[in-house]
Amino acid sequence: MKIAIYGRQFNNTVLPHVQMVFDSLAQYDIEPFVFDKYNHFISGKIFFPKKFQIFRNHHDLIAAKVDVVISLGGDGTLLDTVTLICNSNIPVIGINFGRLGFLASINKNDIASAIQSLVNKEFTLDRREQLMLDSELQLFGNENFALNDITIHKRDTSAMMIVHAYLNGDFLNSYWADGLIVATPTGSTAYSLSCGGPIILPGSGNMVVTPISPHNLNVRPVVLSDNNILSFEIEGRSSKYLVTCDSRTEVIDASIKIKVRKADFGINLIRLNNENYLSTLRNKLLWGIDTRNY
Repeated sequence: MKIAIYGRQFNNTVLPHVQMVFDSLAQYDIEPFVFDKYNHFISGKIFFPKKFQIFRNHHDLIAAKVDVVISLGGDGTLLDTVTLICNSNIPVIGINFGRLGFLASINKNDIASAIQSLVNKEFTLDRREQLMLDSELQLFGNENFALNDITIHKRDTSAMMIVHAYLNGDFLNSYWADGLIVATPTGSTAYSLSCGGPIILPGSGNMVVTPISPHNLNVRPVVLSDNNILSFEIEGRSSKYLVTCDSRTEVIDASIKIKVRKADFGINLIRLNNENYLSTLRNKLLWGIDTRNY
């Protein structure tokens, strides 16, 4: 099995867990592929029990015929990993060194057993759809897709903006707000949830439009089928606004029109046989954890 490792910079408290990843892979005689920048960061900080190879982009992953990518970090790190995987369909599993960990669901204390399950192929693939951002400026280049959400947001302390939204060319609504979130079911438990959006189960074929701090309190989130195309026009005192694809942000002119649709490709998250989406949802949101229930 060919396994690639992606990560970002971290504090030294994480070093023993990173070491455990490489030690566990060595037990199964696996020579990992390590992301180039991550290799520069961890070299000299951990011991490499086996030789490894370097990759720099998704072309390298495809050329090497990598079977699995391990993301070391939190959900933000896994979202970065998704941009490297791109449309290659290589499955990804996240080991959580962060806090909440909806996507990076493997606890750092379960590294050895998780890698054993990987090697023994004791897992299932959880298919997740993504969103695509289309614009005349080719924003984000080849990384114009998002697993969680695409957002439109005012800049800094600017006055609220007006986002005119159209559904398949028909006028939907004008949102007087700080911004607007278009989220996938995966992203429904992220920024959208914190802004009052609903939780949508993966595989439901939906996306949700959630306003950010709307001026009119009767304007609520709306759930749409993901076979629709949303387009937006921006109005406001500021001539610039922010557009994000997950954690990637661009500042663009208010005259630029953008469209959001379902991407032509998704991502495969690895679920070990002892976990599923509902158990993750209950554990992360602490459902039922109330002393009044016992």
